[in-house]
Amino acid sequence: MPRQLTRCFSYVTTRASIAFMQGLALLPLSWIRALGAGLGWVLYALVGSRRRVVQTNFSLCFPERSEAERRKLTQQTFVYFAQAWLDRAWLWHAPKRWVQRRVQLTGAVSEVAGTDPTVIFLPHFVGLDAAWAGIALAVPRLSTTIYTDQSNKLVDQWILRGRQRFGHLRLFGRVDGVKPIVAALREGQPLYLLPDMDFGPEDSVFVPFYGIPTATVPSLSRFARLGRAKVVPLLPRITPAGYEVQVLPAWDDFPSDDAVLDTARMNARLQDYIATMPAQYYWVHKRFKTRPEGEPSLY
Repeated sequence: MPRQLTRCFSYVTTRASIAFMQGLALLPLSWIRALGAGLGWVLYALVGSRRRVVQTNFSLCFPERSEAERRKLTQQTFVYFAQAWLDRAWLWHAPKRWVQRRVQLTGAVSEVAGTDPTVIFLPHFVGLDAAWAGIALAVPRLSTTIYTDQSNKLVDQWILRGRQRFGHLRLFGRVDGVKPIVAALREGQPLYLLPDMDFGPEDSVFVPFYGIPTATVPSLSRFARLGRAKVVPLLPRITPAGYEVQVLPAWDDFPSDDAVLDTARMNARLQDYIATMPAQYYWVHKRFKTRPEGEPSLY
């Protein structure tokens, strides 16, 4: 009985949360952002374990900054994280014209048009869901990504519907392997790739990230090489009016024959991108959790 009650409670709370997001979508953006700012401060104050993760990340990556500066960045990170989460309400439920008005696609947009095999490097900035929407609305091109199922099936369905709302997005599971993804790439279906998290030691290589040996999957190099594809970075930025999604020019020296060197280049370029909006990166993740054998935990 307790297990059944737990499942029932989870179902009801999930349904209520989704209904809340659907209702939130109709509010003015300024109200949603204000609510997000308040939620961010609450999370900063109450979720001490995650706050310490962010603080550790900033200490490791920005040792040249003062403690006060890093504390301010930590606070801003929680605010941006919460605002971006609540922005999913209007990204996934508001009228299409509202989304088109709030998400502005800029930069080398022609890089993601046409039929050239393309790997879109989409780092974990908090606005990544706006990036999906921005490209899908402006360039209605069949594309693909790799998706990990959520344990809560209702949440899983909600996220999938949201991310597939605009355009044509095919989802591959990690169990599907490399072959169908490469085949889709070669057919001209862009691959959205988010390889900048710690996925554990399996298939990872240790390359520098802020001068620290960091477990990083070399999938960007691998898929670009196997798919004979160019790599185009996509950078979403929260703005008062919504989001600016910047398409950068394709990298002209990528991939090489050395996947480890390519992965180090990816991390170095990611550092440059983070420098333009340091509090909007996904610092709540334990990016340095996996350590080389024999090294102690950094957390």
